[in-house]
Amino acid sequence: MSLVVGIPACAKVIDEREMHLTPARYATAVIDGMGALPIMIPPMGEAQLTLLDRIDGLLVPGSPSNVHPGHYDGGDSETPDRHDPKRDSTTLPLIRAAVALGLPVLAICRGIQELNVALGGTLIQRVHALPGRRDHRGGEGTLDQKYGPKHKVAVTGQLARIVGANEIVVNSLHGQCIDRPAPGLVVEALAEDGTIEAVSYPGAPGFVLGLQWHPEWRFAEIPASVAIFRAFGDACRARSGITRKAA
Repeated sequence: MSLVVGIPACAKVIDEREMHLTPARYATAVIDGMGALPIMIPPMGEAQLTLLDRIDGLLVPGSPSNVHPGHYDGGDSETPDRHDPKRDSTTLPLIRAAVALGLPVLAICRGIQELNVALGGTLIQRVHALPGRRDHRGGEGTLDQKYGPKHKVAVTGQLARIVGANEIVVNSLHGQCIDRPAPGLVVEALAEDGTIEAVSYPGAPGFVLGLQWHPEWRFAEIPASVAIFRAFGDACRARSGITRKAA
């Protein structure tokens, strides 16, 4: 029996047709980094909660869209053309239910922001507009340049134990970030400008880790990313009772 990891999708309109999409690299990391089977979770609202009984882990992926500030009393939207209400209405209840059930959760980029909002935290809508903060967006260039290493983060806690280091270098492709962490979330990585780069939830019944960067990008080439997906996979196996096959 194989592990099954759910990956929530975005709602996008392409050629006047609504599509449900997420980048293929997340599924690749689930298959090759965890030895698990990925399934896409369409953004169809709370009806998708029943899927949590059929998966072994939830990977909440990144996206160009932003969580609508109405979900965290953030005032007017500063990015009104970059929202995905169907994803919000799906991922936020999924995350809350998954955490409560003890289902392992790995939340990446937009995912860490959704994790924080789902549990009662707030976001900074445009981190690059704040004095003293760097521009964390990907910038121009090829995908390899956009997703290449950008800055150091100081690492502590569970994440430091996973990656085996107190400092790593990460990529950076986000315009928003955590402002006030949700109750129960513990900050486990900070960028040099003070931006929150990782959180965990030690009081949760299961594995919960949120990362502001993209460990799935060329994950097999980066030891810290390999370790993160291995840890997530081990947490999924521990909950499901599936034993890792010998290599």
